[in-house]
Amino acid sequence: MDEKDLKIIEILVENARMPKTKIAKMLNVTEAAVRKRISNLERRGEILGYRAVINYKKIGISASLTGVDVEPDKLWLVVEEMKNLEEVKSLWLTTGDHTIMAEIIAKSVNDLSEIHERIAKMEGVKRVCPSIVTDILK
Repeated sequence: MDEKDLKIIEILVENARMPKTKIAKMLNVTEAAVRKRISNLERRGEILGYRAVINYKKIGISASLTGVDVEPDKLWLVVEEMKNLEEVKSLWLTTGDHTIMAEIIAKSVNDLSEIHERIAKMEGVKRVCPSIVTDILK
């Protein structure tokens, strides 16, 4: 990965819908070069995907950022189970207060509660610490 790849990532983080022609002009390269670089970043797993940032409150759905504490020998079992939950949109291994952090989206706070309970019952889960998103600021 070189400086142009890093700049492409920076641009896509800011606006993943920016036309490749505009990125090419910003980097002073051809559109074909930008397409090839993006394709390589995706193939190597450095870009995992693209998604819209949604204001959950405005569309009437609920979200949580949830910490999950896990027994070390059960970590990958829990990760795989959580990856299979449709409502889990992002999943991170972290240091600090929790082993796993998850972004969970559901139709209601009650549905979020049910998902948190399902996670709490997974083998190896010691504690589930949900934080309900009340507003998105950035």
